[in-house]
Amino acid sequence: MFQFILTTILMASLGTMLYLIARSLPRLDEKLSDKPGFLERLSSSEIPEKIDTIFNGFLAKFLRKTKVVLMKFDNFINEKLKKVSANGNGKPKIDFKDLNGATSSDSEKVEKTAGTDNN
Repeated sequence: MFQFILTTILMASLGTMLYLIARSLPRLDEKLSDKPGFLERLSSSEIPEKIDTIFNGFLAKFLRKTKVVLMKFDNFINEKLKKVSANGNGKPKIDFKDLNGATSSDSEKVEKTAGTDNN
């Protein structure tokens, strides 16, 4: 409870100090505001608009080129998938059994013999 009271007194004193400082601010002379600063001159000029226009143009070109690259990559992947997947006959274009030297009839014989051993 003691810590709560001390914290409350501290915050009240900080609030009082801020109030007194804010009250004395309008008494200051405004000699500094006669000459605009760098940021004020920059924001009122046409430079930010030109930078924005250039950036938007660059971003549009970059995104279009990125889209084209992604579409080319997508087409490449689709072609690879077509080679591996089954075509209209149900037989894959790449027959992995042929790569081992076994024919489809040999593999059927192996499957039939394996089926008869289990019975």
